[in-house]
Amino acid sequence: MDLLTLAVFGYPLVLIAIGIARSRAVKSHADFMVAGRNVPVAMLVGTLVCTWIGSGSLFGGAGLAYRTGIAELWFSSGAWVGLLVAFYLAPRVRSIAKYTVPDLLEQRYNAAARVLGTIAIILAYVTIAAYQFRGGGWILSIVTDGAISPTQGMLITAAAIVLFTALAGMVSIVTVDLFNGIIITLGIVIALPYLVFSNGGLGAVTSALPEAHLTPLGGHNVLWVLGVAMPTFLLILGESGMYQKFFSAKDAGSAKKAVVGMFLGVVFIETTLALLAIVGRAVFPELETATWMGGRDATETVILHIAANGLPILGGAILLAAAVAIVLSTGNTFLLVPSTNVSRDIYERFVNPGATEAEKLNLQRAFVVIFGALGLVLLTQFDSVLAMALYAYSLVGASLTPALLAAFLWKRVTAQGGVACIAGGLGSIVGIAILSRLGLNFTATIGGTEFDFASSDYIVIPGVLASIGLLVIVSLLTKPSAEEKWKPFFVESPESV
Repeated sequence: MDLLTLAVFGYPLVLIAIGIARSRAVKSHADFMVAGRNVPVAMLVGTLVCTWIGSGSLFGGAGLAYRTGIAELWFSSGAWVGLLVAFYLAPRVRSIAKYTVPDLLEQRYNAAARVLGTIAIILAYVTIAAYQFRGGGWILSIVTDGAISPTQGMLITAAAIVLFTALAGMVSIVTVDLFNGIIITLGIVIALPYLVFSNGGLGAVTSALPEAHLTPLGGHNVLWVLGVAMPTFLLILGESGMYQKFFSAKDAGSAKKAVVGMFLGVVFIETTLALLAIVGRAVFPELETATWMGGRDATETVILHIAANGLPILGGAILLAAAVAIVLSTGNTFLLVPSTNVSRDIYERFVNPGATEAEKLNLQRAFVVIFGALGLVLLTQFDSVLAMALYAYSLVGASLTPALLAAFLWKRVTAQGGVACIAGGLGSIVGIAILSRLGLNFTATIGGTEFDFASSDYIVIPGVLASIGLLVIVSLLTKPSAEEKWKPFFVESPESV
């Protein structure tokens, strides 16, 4: 077994062993969901960064950078701006001390908002978990030179993620994500300068790139920028995993500090990954026209191609271990969150309010397995990681984010307005996607350029317009909420300052 294979197979085994050891610390359902609300800042930063830097960045974002150049950073920068808003919200979220985003939605709006929010999270998060499975399959196929097919690798990855998540939930995730963050940072910090200087230096690399790759828009227009930046901006502000990890912090001040660390880590890693993919375009231009499994675009595998073919064996092993860390850490959280929503927001809230800790834990673990299987089914509906990412981001961004932001920023929002917002965003994204597959055309010509608003690049725009319009109009047409409804969302804990 060579070093690359050892890194890819050995690293997950280490993480699973840690998960088994940490599973002994799970004494209650609350431990499984929010790790006992006792996570220190360093671990919180590690798990927040690792959750966000997933296959959407490793494959979708990197593939976009390979094809477009530095304009890819518009895709990433939406989340960076969102984190600046999250810095303001984090201490308020932790002070409320709930367990899930639907908890917040019901407290600010009503039970219908909880149910609709849960549906939106399950649809989006199982999709996001699913493309982690696909990413892991690609890694295993590349490192074994095809001895493991991408489909077989996908099944192995799904099994590993499901097993790890089901063992100890948030307790195991926050424990290993600090190590994952270190491996990810080390891998890209080694790879980028080596690839540049081993291929003639910065001048040689830039001269081998298409001219548009070095321009801010990469040959696109402003509406394209809006279409790729808005989903990440809206997702991060409605990202249930992030809120659930804020609930895991020791106090409101720790949650706020963690956002600062998350911002710095995410900006650094996403920028470096994009630059690495752009250098990969100069060094491996053949990927531009190559295809991968099932005829899919090979540009999304550029980081893996660099690890296997552009670095010395040790550097390649570290970068592949980083890729494994990215896939596993994100997959864990995006299975944990929807399974939490089922066990707490559906089962405990509506089906069996008197459920024992063991019953809730067992149900949540069962749904980790169920959602893992559902994710494998969803993989058959999309051709690329980027398309899956943008649809999932748009679903959360159009349905949950406006309602969540209004809960913390607009006292006049009403229960009816919040429910209409979530229902409108969810209905518009799902509805447009279904109707488009049935043949309905959502293409419009604006300024002489044709835009397909059912495509993953632009579907967020009609979704957000529908949800925000309903939020504002319905709220203004209905009776204002009582003070006890909105007041907890506008009180900042003294610990946060």
